[in-house]
Amino acid sequence: MPGPGAYCFGKEEMEAVMEVMQGGYLFRYGDEDDPKFFHKASTLEKEFARYCKTDYALATSSGTSALLVSLIAMGLKPGDEVIVPAYTFIASYTSCIFAGLVPVLSEIDESLSLDPDAIESRITPRTKAIMPVHMLGNSCNMDRIMEIARKHNLLVLEDSCQAAGASYKGKKVGTIGHMGAFSLNIFKTINSGDGGLVVTNDHELYETAFGVHDQGHKPNRFGVEVGARSVLGLNFRINEITAAVGLAQLNKLDGIVTTLREKKSKLKNLISEAKGFKFRVLNDPDGDCATLCTVIFDTRDQAVTVTKALGSKTIDQSGWHVYANMEHVLKHLEEVGQPHTKGSYPVTDDILSRAMNISIGVVDGGLGAGWGININSTDAEIEAAAKQFINACK
Repeated sequence: MPGPGAYCFGKEEMEAVMEVMQGGYLFRYGDEDDPKFFHKASTLEKEFARYCKTDYALATSSGTSALLVSLIAMGLKPGDEVIVPAYTFIASYTSCIFAGLVPVLSEIDESLSLDPDAIESRITPRTKAIMPVHMLGNSCNMDRIMEIARKHNLLVLEDSCQAAGASYKGKKVGTIGHMGAFSLNIFKTINSGDGGLVVTNDHELYETAFGVHDQGHKPNRFGVEVGARSVLGLNFRINEITAAVGLAQLNKLDGIVTTLREKKSKLKNLISEAKGFKFRVLNDPDGDCATLCTVIFDTRDQAVTVTKALGSKTIDQSGWHVYANMEHVLKHLEEVGQPHTKGSYPVTDDILSRAMNISIGVVDGGLGAGWGININSTDAEIEAAAKQFINACK
């Protein structure tokens, strides 16, 4: 049950992988004078920067490492607080924790992303950054979030891992804050199995992020820079095979998003006649990457009845995307003086208990999106799914 990119694997990805294998250079660095070294990693970075219209992009081993590298590159120090939504994938929290930071959870609104009206009440003298998460491919209200960040002199890292291809008022998500992080995991819009990307327009942030992801080295090094490494780093490098698949998928991204939007529009139009629910708020309806269609029922009872009839579940039951289901994170937060239990965020709890994700492109039971359609669904299959949903609502 993967994301839409996996449904679109074809000869382009296979040829790209075989080209790397035949060339013999699987490491992201190689002999610059050898025509068999194809620079897949650096080409992916250049092409993704061009796609996002940013100055810099950095390919990493995962979306989680893209978040971690960005947090460290921004100069955040142990004990600093980062405001994150109470509904997000677990990596938004654990990347903060492994950087020595304290994730401070905040309520969501009916866009299923950070509620701008709730953010300021979570700011303390230790708050240094906000991590808006473009959850389920829907952009956050970035105008309001950036306004708050400027008012309080906070850094902004956009977690865009679920939103490659999405935009907000004409700008690609991930390019509005100081840095943006993306994922190439199998459940994302495009994928290379795993992998990640960081984008920024700030050269210093880019250079530092590169060093953090490559043992302290400067971007696109030649050899080991003994005596020239200015930051401590780890190994979060992408390899040439992963980058080759990512590059082939990137070339398909616009087509994937266009197809998803068409299929989502058809399904929404068909099920809109049903009663007892509303569609989630889209902060930029034209920029949604349309991987999922989220409905919010009027009551919890109806949400449970409908999802059960369809063999799905409400979002509050969707595993490691809901704060109350992350027992190990909750234990850590309690140890650092941030005790949480189910009920700590009543607005979030209420919305998620009444909400259901219908798959459009991302078919993922872990998101509560095990039922719906996929990018290859025919009109007849979309109509059949709509009829099934309407009958369940009745």
